[in-house]
Amino acid sequence: MKSILVLGVGNILYGDEGVGVHALRFLEERYDFPENVALLDGGVMGKLLMAALLEHEFILILDAVLGGGAPGSLYRLEDEALRKSLGFHDSQHQVDLVDTLISCGMIGRRPEAVVIGMEPQDYGQMTDRLSETCAAALPLLIRHALAELEKLGVKPVAKAARADRERGT
Repeated sequence: MKSILVLGVGNILYGDEGVGVHALRFLEERYDFPENVALLDGGVMGKLLMAALLEHEFILILDAVLGGGAPGSLYRLEDEALRKSLGFHDSQHQVDLVDTLISCGMIGRRPEAVVIGMEPQDYGQMTDRLSETCAAALPLLIRHALAELEKLGVKPVAKAARADRERGT
């Protein structure tokens, strides 16, 4: 089985820019994943994530993406389209992350990567909350992330379902 990293990135102090971290936290709180799947809050660490990236064969990145769509729109980016996630001029985390993936490739160990991203509505005001639009679209982002993992054969278990099985109900 592939070693998979689910990576939530963004700055949660700037509203919708932190949508990737909010999505990751949702997954951590509500699902159990097989041993080959790791979840990591990458925040705005950028190049400091290189060691974590090198440990995995596939990286699923959850992030805010300026793609020109309506706030709450979802995007799936891979390969060269990953550079589209570089739209934030006020944040370095996307630039550093893509450059870090390129650096991994330069040493011969670039993991396959896919971004599931959401168009932000408000990423300029200092707040730890998502806009109403992005909060309403978050469940759809989660479904897309889970579908991406399912393509890789990953079947996370909802924590409530696990507890019910353990109780025998």
